[in-house]
Amino acid sequence: MMAEPDGPEDRLRRFATIWSRAVFPVTSTSSTRPEFEEQLLPLARRLSEALRARAFDQEEAKAVGAALVGAHCTDPEALSRTLDCVDAYLVLYCGHDGDPEHLRARSARLQHAMAAGFAQALRERTLAEQEAIAQAALKAQGVVAQALHASEARFRAVFEGAAIGIGIADLDGNVLQVNGALTRMFGLTDQKLRSRNAKEWTHPDDAPQTWRLYEELVRGQREHYHVEKAFYRPDGTVLWTNLTVSLLRDADGAPRYQLALMEDTTERRLLNLRLRYEATHDALTGLPNRSFFFERLEKALSAGPGQRFGLCYLDLDGFKTVNDSLGHAAGDRLLVEVADRLQACATAPGEMVARLGGDEFVALTTGPDTAHEVDELAGRIMNALLAPISIDGRELTVRGSIGIVEGPAGERSPAEVLRSADITMYRAKSAGGNRFELADPEADARVITRHGLTTALPAALERGEFFIEYQPLVRLGDGTVRGAEALVRWLHPQHGVLGPDRFIPLAEHTGLIVPLGRWVLEQSVRQAREWRERHGGADAVGPLRINVNLSPCQLNHPGLVQDTVDILERAGVAPDALCLEVTESALIGADDDLLKPLRRLAEMGVDIALDDFGTGYSNLANLRRLPVSVLKLDRSFTQSMQQFPADPVDLKIVEGIVSLAHSLDLAVTVEGVETGAQAEQLRILGCDTAQGWYYARPGPPDRLHELALVDASG
Repeated sequence: MMAEPDGPEDRLRRFATIWSRAVFPVTSTSSTRPEFEEQLLPLARRLSEALRARAFDQEEAKAVGAALVGAHCTDPEALSRTLDCVDAYLVLYCGHDGDPEHLRARSARLQHAMAAGFAQALRERTLAEQEAIAQAALKAQGVVAQALHASEARFRAVFEGAAIGIGIADLDGNVLQVNGALTRMFGLTDQKLRSRNAKEWTHPDDAPQTWRLYEELVRGQREHYHVEKAFYRPDGTVLWTNLTVSLLRDADGAPRYQLALMEDTTERRLLNLRLRYEATHDALTGLPNRSFFFERLEKALSAGPGQRFGLCYLDLDGFKTVNDSLGHAAGDRLLVEVADRLQACATAPGEMVARLGGDEFVALTTGPDTAHEVDELAGRIMNALLAPISIDGRELTVRGSIGIVEGPAGERSPAEVLRSADITMYRAKSAGGNRFELADPEADARVITRHGLTTALPAALERGEFFIEYQPLVRLGDGTVRGAEALVRWLHPQHGVLGPDRFIPLAEHTGLIVPLGRWVLEQSVRQAREWRERHGGADAVGPLRINVNLSPCQLNHPGLVQDTVDILERAGVAPDALCLEVTESALIGADDDLLKPLRRLAEMGVDIALDDFGTGYSNLANLRRLPVSVLKLDRSFTQSMQQFPADPVDLKIVEGIVSLAHSLDLAVTVEGVETGAQAEQLRILGCDTAQGWYYARPGPPDRLHELALVDASG
């Protein structure tokens, strides 16, 4: 077994040796293999330094790629073997004392930069040769024309010494003369070439206008033309050329000969094809990548009448767990296996599979009957994922969620189709995964609207699009207004007035609920001060109080207590003017850390109300440890009381809750009171305050002022 090199220089030398052995067989050089290795050693050192440099320098890697062209490594196989060698051995021999994942990523970027430098240098070399060829062509054309009349010797010197292939034929296409460069390009002898006719050199890839231009030239209708043309060699390989054909006239101006100048572009074409492949295919799985898929999808969507498309958007369920538990290398092997299985599912004409990125794949089918075909394709994909995948001795079960979009071509853009498929895929994932769902335009519209509202929320707060409505809280004992609950609304420019159920969950998800809740609290406390100033005095039944809802996100915010204190102090309002409502579900199983801010607020004099009581299935014994002073009974307990007589079971339940609450010195508020019979029954049961449409719907603050004045005058 070979010993590992000792020092960095030894490892660098080993890398250069491996590199030279891989590339030397396909390099056109007069050097020996050891001499060639010495040429590669400084390039290897530059790659090693670029790999371990603090900042990535693509110009250094591009310079190495360009240097390969200077070292006569112009064969496409030389670039391919170089990239394979760098990919396999650069990190191994030159990446000591570094993070392997970071170094492999850096190595991949170096390879791309090397390929770019190689292509650019080869292009510059080709352009220089083309310039020389053009000059030689002009010179050759002039010299040939003169040589036919004057100096055969001068023509022969240019003809034979030219670096490009030159051939002369008569107007019937019979080859009369060829130079050495042309015989080498075709791999034929001078005699074999001169026995051919130009019209025989057809190829399936000939451009449609190639032979039309040829006929126009030999008829004297044009002086020259330039095309890219392929020729078959005797061994069956294809020679690609830049072909320029010119018409030669005699001294009287009559057409006499045709002159062909050929530049061999086979090597450059193969390199371009390789670079094109790398640009349109995923490096890990070999599948078409996102850009290639969009090209195909756009073509499918622009097909003629009667054509349809079907698209399956696949996302693996739980793939992040594989990366987190087994590492990214295992995750990559899993993706490769999944890609192979998906490729086997889409083999029919008009079908393709691509990787969009991460663990997201797409499968496309086209034709006149894709409604049936896309369902079958989705079924094949789900079946292909059933068998476990073995990674590092572990049998991994792979599942996926698929969103399907199917429809006629010409109605939607690629971005719209992919967005609908993405939305549908997440709908399948939220339904439990391991399934496929069909796109639903209404569901898409809801998700798009939800996304639009989410992105518009921050600007809406800055533009002042939110406002507050107030619903009165009425004492059941005497019917007087005790205060009001603040209910935030959003005046959306397109959707009109939106209730909190439309945007509060979005605000909680994005974290905007904290600044929005702070704004609601500030506005509500300021309104409470105004009410107290207008309705205070010796004749007042009691100070009006404002109830403000707190979300679970606000409860966990470290600035809750300080924000509340600051707002009350700036408004000059006593803490007893404020009641913060917290849902029962938010406090189920709450620990002391969560309850600590509420206890501090309660100790200051702020009332804490337990909202929606009875919906969270909490233990009634927990009420003793919660810093609440008010229970807000959910409307589900009192709906039967809208009719007379009320359900006796509901009466007993409410009576028991009221009795328990009062024994704990808790006031009871009832939501959703809609009839006078309901209000009277709740008063008899001992409830303290109520709110609902029977008293007033949520409205502007002046509405509460009017109600309070009516109570005072009554």
